[in-house]
Amino acid sequence: MRFLAGLCALLVASLCTAPAIARVEKINVHGVSLERNLERNSADRTVFVLLPPSYDSAPARRFPVVYFLHGYTATAEGALGKGDFERRLNAAMAATGREFIVVVPDHYTKHGGSMYSDSVTVGNFETFTVKELVAHIDGSYRTLAKRESRGLSGHSMGGYGTMRLGIKHPELFSSIYAMNPCCLRPRSISGQEGREYERLTPDQVAKADFGTRANYAVAATWSPNPNKPPFYADLATKDGKIDDLVMGKWAANAPVALVPQYLPGIRSLTAIGMDTGDKDFVRDDVEAMHAELLKFGVKHDWELYEGDHGNRVSERLERIVFPFFARHLKFEAK
Repeated sequence: MRFLAGLCALLVASLCTAPAIARVEKINVHGVSLERNLERNSADRTVFVLLPPSYDSAPARRFPVVYFLHGYTATAEGALGKGDFERRLNAAMAATGREFIVVVPDHYTKHGGSMYSDSVTVGNFETFTVKELVAHIDGSYRTLAKRESRGLSGHSMGGYGTMRLGIKHPELFSSIYAMNPCCLRPRSISGQEGREYERLTPDQVAKADFGTRANYAVAATWSPNPNKPPFYADLATKDGKIDDLVMGKWAANAPVALVPQYLPGIRSLTAIGMDTGDKDFVRDDVEAMHAELLKFGVKHDWELYEGDHGNRVSERLERIVFPFFARHLKFEAK
């Protein structure tokens, strides 16, 4: 009994003394590519940088970087979850023995999210992320500034951003993991639904439900129109009739549709992972992407787990996502 009690005490002590994040830095990154957008979204973006335990104690050491993209209507601060994100990262690094920097940028916009895309109306958030943000982090922190040591992940809209940016920019990211990614298939809308959207004023949209705001976020991002105030966007319908050109623009931004034309880059990725809950409203989209990758023989990790859109994100960060990058990114030899 004394032995067991002593062993338990030792285990508790080891857990309590496990290395913690060196510090979390909240910085501001100005995006030249975001300037003069028609929605007047700020070009100064909040970014959280989570530095690993050895960052301060090993000043000559360089670290891989994982970029984590938040979901629609969320913020970078909200994604950190009042310290839970940090706690899960600590636990994963302690379990795997691998340390890396995690960067969480804020992409909140007037209508709730940038879709990690370029738009004269919303701002060029894709360009900001892949060029200005990555360059700023590599220039400000001791990173291993190469694709083999750079990963990309995110949840929901951030999972969409992960697939979009990972597919289009494999020269930057070697490993990607999309958690419950939305918007992977071309969007559909009925004429009646579109007619209702056409009647809304800016004030009504600002107070509208999740789905309505998302429709305007998508339109402002994927079908912008600088000559059409007050939203500076073309909606999916005109007088209740589907606008095929707008729907075509939206479909052109669906990652499932991007797979055939970006196959060489997709195949160059070291690792691809994605998941969804069995009760998740994005399940059909994720299964469609899974099927499309299988069609072209693209190897990837895939899991349909018991859960909904958000109830298991935190635990899966610790058990699945962070260990995924610990396995696949290139680390500096000690």
